[in-house]
Amino acid sequence: MISIGIDVGSVAAKIAAFDGEKIIATGILPTGWSPKGVGEQLLKDILKKINIPRSQVKSIVGTGYGRVSLPFVDKKVTEITCHGKGAYFINPRIRTVIDIGGQDSKVIKLDDTGMVVDFLMNDKCAAGTGRFLQVMANALQIDISELSTLASKAEPVNISSMCTVFAESEVVSLIAEGTPKEKIAAGLLQSVCNKTYSLVSKMDIEEKVFFSGGVSKSNKLKELLEEKLGVEIISTEESQFLGAIGAAIIGF
Repeated sequence: MISIGIDVGSVAAKIAAFDGEKIIATGILPTGWSPKGVGEQLLKDILKKINIPRSQVKSIVGTGYGRVSLPFVDKKVTEITCHGKGAYFINPRIRTVIDIGGQDSKVIKLDDTGMVVDFLMNDKCAAGTGRFLQVMANALQIDISELSTLASKAEPVNISSMCTVFAESEVVSLIAEGTPKEKIAAGLLQSVCNKTYSLVSKMDIEEKVFFSGGVSKSNKLKELLEEKLGVEIISTEESQFLGAIGAAIIGF
């Protein structure tokens, strides 16, 4: 028997299958316009991938903002709880989770059993999130995956605005002035680091710190956060799937 977790975020939907001991498969698709449709497709794909019939699925747990659109799940759990469970499963020494997703960012504090004891969330605007970086990458006419590489080659130029609309105009002006893309990319990641720090600093940070969400794939941002916070930050290949992993574990 296995359990399955589906995390439908604003930008990407993730899925994970858990056999009671380990995560045996994951999957990811753009959320698109239909959270229900993408959830069904992910379920179909992962069952085919691991060659297990639906009858051998113990339970399916939905999480993320789109969980309300998944009528086929057995249980719906908040992403805060699922991220905590997932992080603790990956490393029981983790006490703080920094999650930067498509349109929100959060910091989660865990106790020594992996239970969530406190959290803060920035969901008022897309500042400092994956959506912010996507818009800026478009303005630079590069793929978002190139930001980290570009940023590692230069000193950051100051990006004064964190509002996505105003920052985009600022980036366009910097390009027009001939500012190298490398400096702009570095400035953008530095601004996200500063925004994240202002959120995280409102809570006592305890090692170890886990970095999750799609933005966690940026090695440069991870380095900037480590320097700013003065702690070691853990990020793995499973970071983007943390919510789905936690949901799958809860369902077993």
